[in-house]
Amino acid sequence: MLKPKDLKDDLPGFEAPIEEDDVQNETIIIKKKKKGSGGFQSMGLSFPIIKGITKRGYKQPTPIQRKTIPLALEGKDVVAMARTGSGKTACFVLPILEKLISPTNRTQPGKNLKALILSPTRELALQTLRFVRELGKFTGLSSAAILGGESIEQHFSIMSGTTPDIVVATPGRFLHICIEMNLKLDSIKVIVFDEADRLFELGFGEQLREIVARLPSSRQTLLFSATLPKMLVEFARAGLTDPVLIRLDVDWKLPSNLWLGWIYVRAELKTAALLLLLDKVLTSKTPQAVVFAATKHHVEYLHLILQQAGITSTYAYSGLDPSARKIALGKFINNKCSVLLVTDVAARGLDLPALDTVINYNFPAKPKLFVHRVGRSARAGRAGRAFSLVAADDVAHLLDLQLFLGAELKTPTQVKETGSACESGVWGTMPTGQLELRHQDVVNWEKMYSEIEDAARVCSRGWQQYIKWREPASAEANKRAKNTSIPTMTHPFLVDESNNTANDLVQQIKNYTPKGTILELSAKSDSPMYMAMKAKKQAHGKAVQKTRDNKKLQAEGLLVNGEPQPKVKLKNASKKKKEVVRDENYIPHFASDQHTEVGMAVNFNAGASSAELELGADSGEAARAHNNQLRWDRKRKKMVHVDPDGGRKMIRTESGGRVPASFRSGRYDDWRKRNAQAEFNSDDEQTPRVGGNRKKSASEFRPHWMKHNERIAKKKATGSLKEFRDKQQIVKERLRKEKIKQRLKHKTRGKKKKK
Repeated sequence: MLKPKDLKDDLPGFEAPIEEDDVQNETIIIKKKKKGSGGFQSMGLSFPIIKGITKRGYKQPTPIQRKTIPLALEGKDVVAMARTGSGKTACFVLPILEKLISPTNRTQPGKNLKALILSPTRELALQTLRFVRELGKFTGLSSAAILGGESIEQHFSIMSGTTPDIVVATPGRFLHICIEMNLKLDSIKVIVFDEADRLFELGFGEQLREIVARLPSSRQTLLFSATLPKMLVEFARAGLTDPVLIRLDVDWKLPSNLWLGWIYVRAELKTAALLLLLDKVLTSKTPQAVVFAATKHHVEYLHLILQQAGITSTYAYSGLDPSARKIALGKFINNKCSVLLVTDVAARGLDLPALDTVINYNFPAKPKLFVHRVGRSARAGRAGRAFSLVAADDVAHLLDLQLFLGAELKTPTQVKETGSACESGVWGTMPTGQLELRHQDVVNWEKMYSEIEDAARVCSRGWQQYIKWREPASAEANKRAKNTSIPTMTHPFLVDESNNTANDLVQQIKNYTPKGTILELSAKSDSPMYMAMKAKKQAHGKAVQKTRDNKKLQAEGLLVNGEPQPKVKLKNASKKKKEVVRDENYIPHFASDQHTEVGMAVNFNAGASSAELELGADSGEAARAHNNQLRWDRKRKKMVHVDPDGGRKMIRTESGGRVPASFRSGRYDDWRKRNAQAEFNSDDEQTPRVGGNRKKSASEFRPHWMKHNERIAKKKATGSLKEFRDKQQIVKERLRKEKIKQRLKHKTRGKKKKK
């Protein structure tokens, strides 16, 4: 018989009674679980890695780490968009350490290299190596750096001896080592492309493709980038297997605390408008601003103008040396200057949390580019402002942007507040009197200083070239721009209350339309001109008056695009179009829920197309170099990147020359001979010669059958390791075999057709 305590109370169809002690114990367990949730401990990392994290001083993961690390631990390929300083280094270092210390990835003789991290610059690579060693301090894994500009013989010794588990390298030198030493990269489990957009910007695309071609198909690929250019998206599609796109959408959505202002100004008065705007914006509370220009010539010209205006400034563009860009950014961050002049290419990696004001001197051609620019301000919960100078050529792009943002332009008449209390999204002009005075100053500076005159001439030529490669606005926006009335009233933010009466008088003069024409100003009523105009008025007076009334209604917003008011449309609202009744046998081309399915789909292609951002060149040389790399593809019906080598595998060496990918200079063979000679001499000093010959080691007396048995034992050991493969590796292997089958089918079909 069972004791009463051991008897079970659960009967079929009835729930067991819950005691109070059990409830208290369960709540304590839940509280303990909640306490550790959200940290690195809840990600399933091993104890040596957690120990390294706590030793480093990290407590809570950043948002990009929370999203990326669990996916990377599952073995999935990841494409992550993250800014510099967002903690992305730990996103790939921690999964690498966790994967390499697992028992399935135990080291094999001569095949220690299991993880490769590629960085664009030496400084970033050394920083990553330091981070790897700090976090992996208690794991027992070895790491090394292979960087350009260092002794290649030192790298030979690193890679020929006990190869490190993790290698942090720059692409040029690593590929050089692979070619010289004929390295096999079959044992690599994880490869990381850090700052991938910088890798392609610096011209490492050929090296990256060659390195990827040498890697096994079962590897895991992690790609981190600040932006996603088109070349990078194509590279990810080709080199990654079903990647997961992770985006921090801070840069792609306008925050609610960002104030927008649109200022219409003539193209020749933009420089004067910028000076007026900076005088108004740069105050003790907001002492700094970032100004975006189209080309590097605009940046240099504005820098000279601001020097004459007494405004401290610095500048950066893609043609500058990276160290010069760092110095310019350091000046601005340390409040040594008030204005930072940049192009889109140079401003890609800017992270300025304390920035308050952004000014678009040249309006961006793409809506995503506008969001990318103004996203530099209003960060970390701070309020920000973004001013845009809009010329007549930019009105169509502005209308495209309004559709993208889902907003509408407000006229100054719709807003009551002025100054800093003005609402966001208002479209106005500059004060005419102050603008003309500032323009006179700019003209005088261009006449007095030859440097500014030359810069203005180069700037105008650069603008003509920029218009050619700038992306045009949509056809609908161009149609709407012709019917859009240009604002005449001053923007409320720039209105000075003391000059309200003068501004009102100017607006009245602008809006005044005399009844008579210039031909009717003569005093004689019997003159032929007066008589001709009188006859014309009698014939066309009603049409002229109707046109004037329509213009007034359009200015007030009651008439849109020359169409009648909404009230007129309501008369025909009762007439509904008959729905087309389809036959039951009719099969439509698209599913009825096609758009819903596309919106709900989670795949790399859909995400990458929305996140893709192609930055335009900021100089003529860069634009011409980009155009020379493109050709028209008849099958794809679009411009694609052309192979400059005609199908041959070529790489760019560290000196800038191009050599075949299989080229070997023989430096590694010479290094091995020298080392072998040195070892031979050291053996001679330690062991005496017997009969004029050195003493042979025991390994040299092994017969052929012993070596054959060792090779078979190695194959068995490697075969047993394949049993412990991950699910992700098995899926990748199956996909690779399917691709090979499809290619073979395609080839056999082509041969049959030829026969």
